[in-house]
Amino acid sequence: MTPRLLYRIVATAEAITWTVLIIGLILRAAGVTELGVRIGGGVHGFAFLCYVLVTLFAGLNLSWRPKIILAGLGSAIVPWATIGFDRWAERRGLLDGDWQREGEGRLARLTGWVLRHPLPAAAIALAAVVVVFGTLLWLGPPSGWPTRFS
Repeated sequence: MTPRLLYRIVATAEAITWTVLIIGLILRAAGVTELGVRIGGGVHGFAFLCYVLVTLFAGLNLSWRPKIILAGLGSAIVPWATIGFDRWAERRGLLDGDWQREGEGRLARLTGWVLRHPLPAAAIALAAVVVVFGTLLWLGPPSGWPTRFS
């Protein structure tokens, strides 16, 4: 799987889950059900964390400037903007190339290790996403954080 394909899949999934979450918010506002927000919010949160991880990994692997990586991360905050960022990066050739298995520096060694050991790396990445996701679920909606910690 190329960086371009992985990035496109995760960016599209993140955008689709925005749609599911927004439909859930509309149903909640209409008084129909809150279940859409619970399910859509959870699925979107998980897709968001995966997108962040893939954006960081692809950006480091493909030697994006820090401003480009931040723009990619920021695109996840605006509904459907990950699709636009993906197309923008594609037009500029930012997704061209293959995975870099060798290189100098800590980040290059880390990405190289991940690429040489994909199953343990995927397990570690998935575990990290699950831990962050579980922690955020435990914390609850951000609007409740001030009362939780006071």
